[in-house]
Amino acid sequence: MLRAPAVADQFYPGRPAILREQLQHLIPTGIEQRAAFGVVSPHAGYMYSGGVAGKVFAGVAIPQEVIILGPNHHGIGAEIAVDTRSGWAMPLGSVPVCSELAAAVLAACPQAKADTEAHRFEHSLEVQVPFLQALQNDLGIVPICIGRVSLDHLKELGDGLAVAMRTRPVLPLLVASSDMTHYESAEVARRKDHLALQHVLDLDPEGLYRTVRDQRISMCGVLPTVVMLRAALALGATRAELVAYANSGDVTGDQREVVGYAGVVVC
Repeated sequence: MLRAPAVADQFYPGRPAILREQLQHLIPTGIEQRAAFGVVSPHAGYMYSGGVAGKVFAGVAIPQEVIILGPNHHGIGAEIAVDTRSGWAMPLGSVPVCSELAAAVLAACPQAKADTEAHRFEHSLEVQVPFLQALQNDLGIVPICIGRVSLDHLKELGDGLAVAMRTRPVLPLLVASSDMTHYESAEVARRKDHLALQHVLDLDPEGLYRTVRDQRISMCGVLPTVVMLRAALALGATRAELVAYANSGDVTGDQREVVGYAGVVVC
């Protein structure tokens, strides 16, 4: 059974030719691709955040297997939901779910559950897939939707993901899907977002979690980002780079109330 697209023709074009054309515009060429443990990529409509996402993925060598971590915006399904369907139907073609890697994740992460309900309407993982398809012709994914989970469980999940990833002949890529501050002025959003991003750049998942909580930063994908950082550290990550930062007002022209978008590569 395939998962049907939930937000095609809303967050991104549903017609393949138009989607390919937009991706060609959003993904810059001529950038050296490097191996990475993980990335942070935004998940708004492509007209707003696609430029940031394109810059992130353009500089990363995308392996055949990618684990996509996204927040659960709808609050349905398991708290840590691994989609184990056969694949996802997408405008650019169906993408298989990597069954062996998904099984390894479930074995190494006992708090994770095989669950499809959490993924039915969730956009945060889906919008990453066309970018990955554009850069990897033989793509397979393991989608993981994360709800309200404690810091201890996030750390356990990150450690378990690292164990599962080591079972693969080629290390999968971790994609943490997150937008940054929501609906504050551009000035306030930039200040808050860079408080959070400094912890990402310092490879400090616990500091990120606590800063977002204590400073009330509306970074919707903070939990997936904490998990990605924890797993990347376990796998040997030593540095992170902020590739791009922007906000929705850069498109609308209204900087009074924006959503922030950041792109980070962890190597």
